[in-house]
Amino acid sequence: QVQLVESGGGLVQAGGSLGLSCAVSGRTFSMLSMGWVRQAPGKEREFVAAIAKTGGHTLYADSVKGRFAISRDNAENTIYLRMNSLKPEDTAVYYCAADKRILATMPITAGMDYWGKGTLVTVSS
Repeated sequence: QVQLVESGGGLVQAGGSLGLSCAVSGRTFSMLSMGWVRQAPGKEREFVAAIAKTGGHTLYADSVKGRFAISRDNAENTIYLRMNSLKPEDTAVYYCAADKRILATMPITAGMDYWGKGTLVTVSS
């Protein structure tokens, strides 16, 4: 069974930066497309970013494009999300997700194969 464990959440002021990590175990990491999805209080889950198995291609939600950067280290079985210029509306639980499909066919919200338990990011105004 694939396990995903997020870390790095916390409280940050608006305009600040924060980095999230997600460690993956239980399956060959390089065979998984990876992504970040967030859920704000009282709202549905929202796609944030995704990265292809080799790391060669990335996707971003318009709301984070230019501010967030997703990356992966296949040697360390870990993905990262660097978040800059944070806004109060970025406050959410951030979930790491993995999928066996290629990036082009991977569902980007609720349909991914594997999920972490999430890490809370709070951005104060």
